[in-house]
Amino acid sequence: MKNKNFYLLSFGMLIIFSMILASCQPASPPATQPPAEQPAATQPPAEKPAATQPPAEQPATQEPAAPAEPSKLVTWYQYDQNNDDPVSDERAGNQWLRDNIPAFNQKFAGKIEWENVPKAWDKMTAELVASVISGGEVPDIIEIVAAWIPTYTNNGALEDLTDWMKSRPWFGDLEPSALAACTGADGKIYCVPTAERPYVVFVWNELYPNGFPKTPEQFEVEAERLKAEGHYAWTYFGSTQYAGDGSKRGLYSVISSFGGGYVAPDGSMLLNTPENVAAISFIRDTVKKGYAPDTVFAGGFIEEDSFKDASAGAIPTGLMGFRYINPLTAPDGTKFDTGTEQDMYNAIDAGQVGLAPMFAPEGKTPGCNIDVMGISIPTGSANVDAAHDFIDWIMSDNARYAKYVMGPGGGAPALLSAQSQPEFQTAFYQQANAVINASRCVPAGKNLERPDQAAEMIMNTIFKLIKEDQSLDIATELQKTQDEYNSGG
Repeated sequence: MKNKNFYLLSFGMLIIFSMILASCQPASPPATQPPAEQPAATQPPAEKPAATQPPAEQPATQEPAAPAEPSKLVTWYQYDQNNDDPVSDERAGNQWLRDNIPAFNQKFAGKIEWENVPKAWDKMTAELVASVISGGEVPDIIEIVAAWIPTYTNNGALEDLTDWMKSRPWFGDLEPSALAACTGADGKIYCVPTAERPYVVFVWNELYPNGFPKTPEQFEVEAERLKAEGHYAWTYFGSTQYAGDGSKRGLYSVISSFGGGYVAPDGSMLLNTPENVAAISFIRDTVKKGYAPDTVFAGGFIEEDSFKDASAGAIPTGLMGFRYINPLTAPDGTKFDTGTEQDMYNAIDAGQVGLAPMFAPEGKTPGCNIDVMGISIPTGSANVDAAHDFIDWIMSDNARYAKYVMGPGGGAPALLSAQSQPEFQTAFYQQANAVINASRCVPAGKNLERPDQAAEMIMNTIFKLIKEDQSLDIATELQKTQDEYNSGG
């Protein structure tokens, strides 16, 4: 017991002594704490170096957005921008494309790129209709002859432009008859008229010193005189080539001047009329008497050669048909031989050639066919907005529009305000306007439901009557063709 108390007392004294000794040691200085031991919470996350951010989040490393590809505008013209042959029949339209495709692409850089695909003029309509029906590729713009609208619309091949055109500032400036030609039987507008091409008569003034005859009787007198002098009175396209196109050319000028035509008020074919019989009888007599060369029936437009060398005194053709009638040799031997459309301009300026309306029976007004050229948007166009921009680009600037008319448009301007442009103040246009004002020109087959078929049937019948078998009764043959067409044949 004594020993146990002794050990307890000794252990207690040891503890007290240790506590006194510990209290006598100095405290450790704070500076001995290493910086790395400071709490990480004192560093705000936003103040961490940018290098710790993932590279993809750095603005400087983002790739610039690629520029948008311009949309493509595809056009079909009978002209070829890559054909730079200076004596090509289509050189005026070819040159216009060469000049204006780059200008358009520059104007709409980054937005639209224009690509023209040349097409044969006499196959373009059928190709577009076939493409629309089959669901194939179609252009955004096509140049058409307004008389072909029924062929297109019967096959659903053209867009209705009515509402869009009426919203354009140039709409009210369109020549009314040109606009009417672009209007379908349903009252909708299917093309923007760009130029009018009435059929006129080009005349060698020296061979007709008293002017081109005004009546059929006067023509016969002059034709006999010219025949005695070794000249033909006229030459014209009388072939059945090109799907009956001859039925709308010079022959129609004679028929319409006699008061005839091809269409009844209800849109059916009407051929067997006294006026048509009289006109075709007159034409047949001129063939029998040899007033025209046999080349009028040969095709290939070789009948033009007789006017080029002045062996024929006159040629009825489209207003811009002169582009293809060159070079020229006047009756007095003067040559106009640049081999371009300038030859006819020069001959007119020199007073060698003049323009005249077709002769007409007493009391009748000279008649003619008129082609109205237009721009249309095919059904299924992949870029209607670009097509609208293209049309506005042409129609909204009279200086540019005038160059279009002188190029692919090829005719008299369909914009009234553009008629004062310098290009249309020449002797050629002044005489052309006088002829138009003296004539009644209407589309030859307007409102026929099947104009292409009708033209071929009519031309085959006329050719048979005036060339193949001149003994046939005219009224009987006209009635046969009329009945066949109207029955759907």
